[in-house]
Amino acid sequence: MNEKKTSWCLVVGGGVLVGLLLVACLGLALWRLARPWSPGTTIPTVYRSNGEQIYFTATSQRGTPIASDMGMGMMRGGMMPCANCHGSDGRGGRVRMMMRLFEAPDIRHRTLTSEEHGEEGEHGHEPYTDEDIRRAITEGIEPDGEPLDWPMPRWTMSDEDLDELLEFLKTLD
Repeated sequence: MNEKKTSWCLVVGGGVLVGLLLVACLGLALWRLARPWSPGTTIPTVYRSNGEQIYFTATSQRGTPIASDMGMGMMRGGMMPCANCHGSDGRGGRVRMMMRLFEAPDIRHRTLTSEEHGEEGEHGHEPYTDEDIRRAITEGIEPDGEPLDWPMPRWTMSDEDLDELLEFLKTLD
């Protein structure tokens, strides 16, 4: 009888520990996704424009909805702002997401619209126009019609919010 009680206690105790570990991992993952910046990135506390607020928080000053489709059936709203991957300066860099490392591209307007965009090891493509940038943000499409790589979300927002986000990207030059 004592052995059964000991076995049962070990099973229950082990289950509790596994459950706590899962809750801790989930909490850490959600905390990481909810942070509107990458480590070492300074984020403003007062936004000079709606476009800047969208870039850093994925929320609009108008209160209009902003959501993202991360693929694989994952919809998010306000959890993965642009600055999370592309940094406060838009220059991008190495990012860890969902236990994967990837290189977030430089999304400064000057870089995207430059004739040299895509050189130095990246696959080249034609320079972006403002309309191409809008399509990249909302449809995940490059200027040549090819899809952008995962994990670039496909954002849903009002035309006004999208225009103001594009205007903010121009200030990152």
